[in-house]
Amino acid sequence: MAPSWLRPDETRRPSAGRVLATASLLPALAVAGWLLAGLPLLMAGAFRPVFTVVLALPVIALLCWAGLRRLPEAVEATGRQTAGVLAIAVGSGVFNAIFHSEQLIVRRDPATYAQYTAWIAEHGSLPIPYQEQAFGGPDPALVFDSVGFFDFGGAVVPQFMPGPPMLFSAADWLGGMLLGPPVLGALAVLTVGGVAARLAGGRWAPVAALAFAVSLPILYTSRTTFSEIPSLILLFGGLSLAHDALTRIWTPHPADTTGRPRVLGARATTRRTTATHVLPGQDDPAVPGSASAASATPGDAKTLTSEEAAPELSTAAHGPGTAGAVAGGEGADAAGTGTGAGGAGSASDGSPAGVGARAGGGVAGPEGGVRWVAGLAGLVFGLATLVRIDGLRDVLPVLAFAGLLVAMSRFRRPVGVLGLPLLGGLTVGVGLGFLAAYTFARPYLAYLSRSVVPLLLICGVVLVLTLVGTAAAPRLARIRLPRRLPEIGAALVALVMVGFAVRPWVQTVHREPVSRDDVRTARFIEETQKANGLPVDGTRLYFDESLYWVIWYVGVPVVVLATVAAAVLVRRLLRNAAAFEWLLPLAVIGWTTVTTLLRPEITPDQPWAARRLVPVVIPGLIVLAVWGLDWVRDKTRRLGYGSRVQAWTAGVGTVLILVPPVITSIGTAFTPIERGERAAVEAMCRAIPRDASVLIIERVTADRFTQVVRGMCGVPAADVRREGSSDTARREDVDRLIAGVERAGRTPVILAASADQVRFYGPFEQVMALATRQDERSLTEPPNGTWSLRINVWMSHPKNPI
Repeated sequence: MAPSWLRPDETRRPSAGRVLATASLLPALAVAGWLLAGLPLLMAGAFRPVFTVVLALPVIALLCWAGLRRLPEAVEATGRQTAGVLAIAVGSGVFNAIFHSEQLIVRRDPATYAQYTAWIAEHGSLPIPYQEQAFGGPDPALVFDSVGFFDFGGAVVPQFMPGPPMLFSAADWLGGMLLGPPVLGALAVLTVGGVAARLAGGRWAPVAALAFAVSLPILYTSRTTFSEIPSLILLFGGLSLAHDALTRIWTPHPADTTGRPRVLGARATTRRTTATHVLPGQDDPAVPGSASAASATPGDAKTLTSEEAAPELSTAAHGPGTAGAVAGGEGADAAGTGTGAGGAGSASDGSPAGVGARAGGGVAGPEGGVRWVAGLAGLVFGLATLVRIDGLRDVLPVLAFAGLLVAMSRFRRPVGVLGLPLLGGLTVGVGLGFLAAYTFARPYLAYLSRSVVPLLLICGVVLVLTLVGTAAAPRLARIRLPRRLPEIGAALVALVMVGFAVRPWVQTVHREPVSRDDVRTARFIEETQKANGLPVDGTRLYFDESLYWVIWYVGVPVVVLATVAAAVLVRRLLRNAAAFEWLLPLAVIGWTTVTTLLRPEITPDQPWAARRLVPVVIPGLIVLAVWGLDWVRDKTRRLGYGSRVQAWTAGVGTVLILVPPVITSIGTAFTPIERGERAAVEAMCRAIPRDASVLIIERVTADRFTQVVRGMCGVPAADVRREGSSDTARREDVDRLIAGVERAGRTPVILAASADQVRFYGPFEQVMALATRQDERSLTEPPNGTWSLRINVWMSHPKNPI
């Protein structure tokens, strides 16, 4: 036998669950740290590789210290389960890197983000200057804005929030901007797997990760420069951090006096126990004589106090209003099949026990860093607004949840200590998002004013209600809720989904154009309808079919299981808050899903519109679905069926979750879009003289290439104003501008879409003849292929104007 000092110390080796818990937090912490470091540098005009890396590394390290220090056993998982999630994440990243897109020519949002990234990665500052002196000075015929880039305050301002371009810049500095999205996509898979492990158990984490990774919208947004994947990482990373903060409240440091890790829901315990976080005004099931205790049915598990469950660990205060009740649960059943990790374990029999076993109660003190973790969770949530302005809507439930925790602190509930840190972190994160929006995206906010103003009003209402509810908590706590409220809440969940299912038969969503952009959108929809052989109606938005978009991409089984899971969880929460760790995830998923399906607010062609489902809807429903499947599996056990039936239930359910998204994705998964654009742009840039000033005289070419030439070719570029509905600029305007360029000592270059448009100005040549594939534009069925795309650019070197 080897000496003891040569044998590995098993007590110091991290468990597989902790490895998964840590790995699934790292993406959100890294993204948050990079954004926190990059934003002030971009505002100072110093967003350079060295400065950003030097500042970001210690910020990321600090966030990791705050979020991972003394991390409890928040996830119970085996080595195979952890390895499965990691392998799926890596496989997803490699697969999407192989089939990544090259959207650089500005036609839709990804190329706008790519050009935004190219500019700040090269120049480190915003806004983008006109460079009028390169054209001989100001001229009324010069136009410097283009699709995705606004003319604002004497400069060009990119559309969108700066968060995603700052993230993509890291990949650009490493020489592979177009490979940044696949990496972020892999990190998103890991993040979703971590949330599933925390809330549904480690056995379901690989299933959730794989179902997420193969869904078409995830493949689509992981292959090009979209904002949805970074937003998802922050939102679901925030959910994991918030869950871990709650876990720390009820769990001491993972090592006890013997140095051995204490796993939540440890199978060594003989009585299955779980902490119940009692809300203000609810009867504590641990208090004898309370309504909850008196109404327990024979099928309910026995309710134990914290001291009965684990007397050596309980430190909760005694007396009325004390949280820390421990009710019968199912984190680790006698058969050893429970998966209750960190308070979320396998589904129970519907007793007041709630979800997830905790082997021992007790409130972790401030030394456990619980307040730091809560504040960090709020910060990560808030930074979602730095990535997408829609993130403000997604984090509204976090505001309400923080208010609830503050209210609970007034009743001496241990979880109440998380309220103010969570609220403070959220305020800082959202404040930084607003600061970035005001500094870099004011014209974008004005463009979205019809959506942003109502959203701000809703935020104001939620804030006021949260403040009033917190202040009035003692009075509200005395209100006796209806006895059947849990059943009513569960029924409402089902009715909402039924309502979305029947919506196409009772409503057809239209919008009459009221702005120039609305008119452009209506024309686009009309052309798409013609291509799809549909009746032509440019006002038709297809939002009434939004639930069927979800069904296309995740399948009916996921939607049904998620609905069942949500109904069961709502019933438990309204009964005695037994599934308290699910309250915030369920609020975020439910709120965002309902508001997104009601008003997706996007051009409805697929797969384009599917991106709206990426940040919360698809991953949220998948996490709910795997929890629902575990509930069904556990239901078979409680009905008396043996392990074989339970295994078949889990296996068939897993197949039903995985197969539908694979079937939908298979038609496009192996077909990259817009390949060849990088080489085509590089060839065009080589053809343009380094001392050129580029005048783009044709409408479509100007929309697509003004910022491409300015940002990637590195030479001044401007559109030449056109009269009325003409596609090309007037000859006299072009001649005058050519003369101005020559007076500035530069070489004039003309770009347009065809040889006929440039031949009048001098020798000409074709500098781009791109033939590639683009997204399909389907309106009434899931996409199953791609369409062809051809882009031509012709260039002229003008002679001296006559």
